Amino acid sequence: MAFLKSNLREYGLLISLVIIMVFFQVKTDGTLFQPLNLTNLILQNSYIIVMALGMLLVIVAGHIDLSVGSVCGFVGAVAAVLMVNYNWHYVPATIACLILGGLIGAAQGYWVAFYKIPSFIVTLAGMLVFKGLALAVLEGASVGPFPPEFQLLSTGFIPDPFAGETLRVATLVIGLLIALVMLVSKVRGRADRAAHGMENEPVLLFGITNLIFIGMIVAFSYQLASYKGLPNVLVVMLLLMLAYDFVASRTTVGRRIYALGGNEKAARLSGIRTERLTFYTFVNMGVLAALAGLIFAARLNTATPKAGLGFELDVIAACFIGGASASGGVGKVLGAVIGAFIMGVMNNGMSIMGIGIDWQQVIKGLVLLAAVCFDVYNKNK
Repeated sequence: MAFLKSNLREYGLLISLVIIMVFFQVKTDGTLFQPLNLTNLILQNSYIIVMALGMLLVIVAGHIDLSVGSVCGFVGAVAAVLMVNYNWHYVPATIACLILGGLIGAAQGYWVAFYKIPSFIVTLAGMLVFKGLALAVLEGASVGPFPPEFQLLSTGFIPDPFAGETLRVATLVIGLLIALVMLVSKVRGRADRAAHGMENEPVLLFGITNLIFIGMIVAFSYQLASYKGLPNVLVVMLLLMLAYDFVASRTTVGRRIYALGGNEKAARLSGIRTERLTFYTFVNMGVLAALAGLIFAARLNTATPKAGLGFELDVIAACFIGGASASGGVGKVLGAVIGAFIMGVMNNGMSIMGIGIDWQQVIKGLVLLAAVCFDVYNKNK
């Protein structure tokens, strides 16, 4: 019990996700976990999760980026103009858009890192600038449709040579392999901590939490396998999650970002080039916002002037709900992903229940406030 109390942030997040999913499963009469709805849930939240991975590093470094929604919409608009109006092939157009996102992140990160202008001000200006540029590029009208090959980024599913009439076998096998790899990784991590004399969670708690998590993965995979299989965008998300989790937890760069957010002056005195590190976190955020813009545009099959509106709020909320600290230095990739799924399940569940958008905003705002209050309470303890 003492271990659970001291690690309430990590376990509370998983427990909250399970409770929220069970609640909406009951309230929607089983609709939430239907294969079609689960697939829609992934597609609806894919761009939020992609941006949350970049936003987590920005927040951990002690900054914020309010422009991601506008950058997402602007890049989608540029992609539409290149592919539809100028007939660019989708591959060079995609590469150009990702480079554009990186340049946008570099432009904003330059002022934050080297001129010490608060990120709130710089990215607030960026939010207005790129919202206006999206309108200018599209000339106030929607542009589409995109080439069918580009649409597969958000609407396609991995091919399954073993697919039956009711079950996509490859999807189920991939889900089982992911669950197995995660279990082996957890067991090895526990053994490594024990070998170095570090504190480990009790065996019973370790078994229960991992059983729940792996059970969710297997059940989720089975539901997807019984519909159309594994969406292409989910494969992209999984690869990004693994890459960013590795960078954040197992590389020197990751440790330096946490040190930067924890105490910038101490990080600088220890030899970390804090300005350059801050600059790169914004470049990374720009690239991921661009990727999210491409995913969103491919899903809608058109670029609209209002694309990306309010995305930054969901992205920031996902990070804070996922355990990131508003003061920097704290946060995990898995936490941000779970936070994004909590927001997604709430959005989806409330929509199915017929709750109006007005009350949805009220409820999400209260959940975000509660998450930040919980973080402050833990820090004061």
